Amino acid sequence: VQLQESGPGLVKPSQTLSLTCTVSGGSITTNYYYWSWIRQPPGKGLEWIGYIAYSGETFYSPSLKSRTSISRDNAKNTVYLQMNSLKAEDTAEYVCNAFYFVFTYWGQGTQVTVSS
Repeated sequence: VQLQESGPGLVKPSQTLSLTCTVSGGSITTNYYYWSWIRQPPGKGLEWIGYIAYSGETFYSPSLKSRTSISRDNAKNTVYLQMNSLKAEDTAEYVCNAFYFVFTYWGQGTQVTVSS
């Protein structure tokens, strides 16, 4: 499974971030796959944002739930992240991740900077 993130790079405060994770080598609806978004702010550790499961079920970090949405397009085999009301603290490397039993796959990540 290969994952490729894409996004705007630079977003202004209070705006909405939209990121895309394009998946190849496997279907996002394959049973027991979980598709997560994770981020790493500069100088800090990894922070899990949320996931969308093979079933379409979503689950979010409580601290980000109010302004985050993860969705998918089965036909395009793509997973999306939308985060609104962005702040400078949302500046981070955003990474798409797939988890399947003991296997995990990572995208290369995409840098997002929140700045006016």
